[in-house]
Amino acid sequence: MLTPDWPDPSSADPAGKEDGVRELKGLRRRLGHLQERLWADRRFALLVVLQGMDASGKDGTVRHVFSGVNPQGIQVHSFKEPSAEEAAHDFLWRVHQAVPARGWISVFNRSHYEDVLVVRVHGLVAEPVWRRRYEDINAFERGLTDSGVTILKFFLHISRREQHRRFERRLQDPRRHWKFSPSDLKEREHWDAYQEAYADALRECSTPWAPWTVVPADHKWYRNLLVARRVVATLEALDPKFPDLPAGSAPA
Repeated sequence: MLTPDWPDPSSADPAGKEDGVRELKGLRRRLGHLQERLWADRRFALLVVLQGMDASGKDGTVRHVFSGVNPQGIQVHSFKEPSAEEAAHDFLWRVHQAVPARGWISVFNRSHYEDVLVVRVHGLVAEPVWRRRYEDINAFERGLTDSGVTILKFFLHISRREQHRRFERRLQDPRRHWKFSPSDLKEREHWDAYQEAYADALRECSTPWAPWTVVPADHKWYRNLLVARRVVATLEALDPKFPDLPAGSAPA
């Protein structure tokens, strides 16, 4: 199970929502400016990994945090069940192709971590196979950071009670029916197994070069705010620059 010293998913103060939403708007504007500098600089790349149980808000985080970014400088990848071609390669093959080039931001809505989560819970590969993947993932992420890719990994930590409430809303609201799949309920039956798998993945793959951040996700505004703060702070620390004019560019 997830260790009890990690943040309580219900820890946000609802009284702070108004200020939080206001702050998020400012962070989105700042993110837009920083992304423009990142694109112009072309020295760095940013990879944002979003993981979480169904209904934890991965899609919503992408929409609310990155809505102010120029679409020409960001890519969002959603990793579903591997295709026949993807399954014929090693488990990191399809992921490596989606890594951002310098100047880009890439967001992974689910990621290479599915190969130590879903495959473990459903017994799709033997335990010695998925256990070796922790080491493979750490080496893969280390290689990315060594080549100029900064990695931010967020586990959106939703409570079982809140997940149930969101499933109920999807069933009751016709505008949300498209979000619901019967498979969501089947996966919910494996809640405890997923919690154990996530706990091990976060423990084994939180490294100095690519640490995990656990984000309380029961309150959507708080989830969005925490992710936006971390993304903006990371880009501020990278401090991308607009390049100078090449020599001889001044008009005669």
